Amino acid sequence: MSRAIVSGGMFPALSTQNIHGVVVSIPDRQGRVTHLQFRRFAGCPVCNLHLQSFIARHAEIEQAGIKEVVVFHSSDKELLPYQGRFPFDVIGDPDKALYRKYGVETSILAILNPLAWPASIRGNLRKDKPVLKGMPNGGLLGLPADILVAPDGRVNAVHYGRHAYDQWEVDELLTRAAIS
Repeated sequence: MSRAIVSGGMFPALSTQNIHGVVVSIPDRQGRVTHLQFRRFAGCPVCNLHLQSFIARHAEIEQAGIKEVVVFHSSDKELLPYQGRFPFDVIGDPDKALYRKYGVETSILAILNPLAWPASIRGNLRKDKPVLKGMPNGGLLGLPADILVAPDGRVNAVHYGRHAYDQWEVDELLTRAAIS
């Protein structure tokens, strides 16, 4: 599959609802830079571990003028128990339409790459870890992606992950947003 989004290109506009039924638009109509994250499935311990750092630093991210939007390949019903209280927009995409539209792929390396294992172990050892019941919608092999979209729709930066924990950390996001 070819990568649908490239730095410097224009972002194909998105207007959808988050898991609470609120309309989310990218580019942002309020003039903020948008950080669009593609994660894996509801209750993913690796994704949960990663997003906890974004929750802890949410005020700092907002002060930098960045709007966070996170997409999971799960239904709203599956997401609400895990991500329903996140301080940013969470979008359910159980059919993976947005993943296809924006070139976010799957790979066996999502879970087999040794670079993902430490995060998987840490995520599974957390006391507040999500409890999975059966095979998650969309499977276990989803890869993450990060897209930074300017208010005018230009893609400032993009990163397609090679394994389950290959994504921007908060400091990298803040640096990329500051130089764009």
